[in-house]
Amino acid sequence: MDLDVFVATHQGEWARLDALARRRRLSGEEADELVTLYQRATGHLAKVQAAAPDPALVGRLTGLVSRARSAVTGVRTNGWQDVARYYTVSFPAALYRARRWWVPVAAVSVAATVLLAWWMATHPEVRNSLVTADALREMTRPGGQYEAYYSDRPASSFAAQVWTNNAWIAVQCLLYGIALGIPVLLVMWTNVVNLGVGIGLMASAGRLDVFLGLLIPHGLLELTAVFVAGGLGLRLGWTVIDPGPRTRAVALAEQGRSIIGMSIGLATVLAVSGVLEAFVTPSGLPTWARISIGVLAEVAFLLYALVLGRKAADGGEFGDVDAADRADLQPVAA
Repeated sequence: MDLDVFVATHQGEWARLDALARRRRLSGEEADELVTLYQRATGHLAKVQAAAPDPALVGRLTGLVSRARSAVTGVRTNGWQDVARYYTVSFPAALYRARRWWVPVAAVSVAATVLLAWWMATHPEVRNSLVTADALREMTRPGGQYEAYYSDRPASSFAAQVWTNNAWIAVQCLLYGIALGIPVLLVMWTNVVNLGVGIGLMASAGRLDVFLGLLIPHGLLELTAVFVAGGLGLRLGWTVIDPGPRTRAVALAEQGRSIIGMSIGLATVLAVSGVLEAFVTPSGLPTWARISIGVLAEVAFLLYALVLGRKAADGGEFGDVDAADRADLQPVAA
């Protein structure tokens, strides 16, 4: 392709498009012309990139197309409406669409935790290989380490610490997905071991009811958020292996944007669980009341993800950023 001839042929169109893109107000005919010229310029840019990628011309056309696109789509103003839409539409839709990943992760993790706890509780030789008898008594006695953990620090600072720790676990699960999801499995297994050992040790001391009374008020919601993060990390890892009909770059971009959005929502969920862990778990409320609060929080989240999320997904929401905020993509052959 002769670039000089190409530029000379389309120079007038580009100048007209640039002029229209810079105007604040357009008539109906000018608006139609703007859209037509924008579409042509997009095609010109794709042609230059494919046939004769001259850096100067590519940069010029990229800037022109970007300005024209802003003029065509309009400038968006982010505000409270965007925040409300995220929490009522985008986040629940993303949770619902990812359910085939995080629900199995939750089921497998819970089953593994139960088996590990049973093994720990019923096999003294396993417990003895991990902790001494004195250490076991110190951890499981009334007022011991397992119970004191929830009340030996000011509630506000404890809530912040819990949120930071759990958010870091969730971030690890989300980010490690790019490594084919393998590190995510390690993070999830570490979580299973920590929980299974604690349940098993308290059960062996005959204090399982106390431990569950301390765990359930915050743990149901907290663990669910971790399971969601783990499922998303594994989904990202699978996208690296099998991007489907999209190019790998496009598939990873879509999953990456979704994960960034999900991380904000999961941080909010973990903040709620941190508040429960700091203010409800160690409170003087009866055990049944604390457990009820935890169960209600979990049920509310599941309804949010599976009912509200399904409604949003059925409406065509994917949990990705708005179409107006996505980059223009050149079509590729299937």
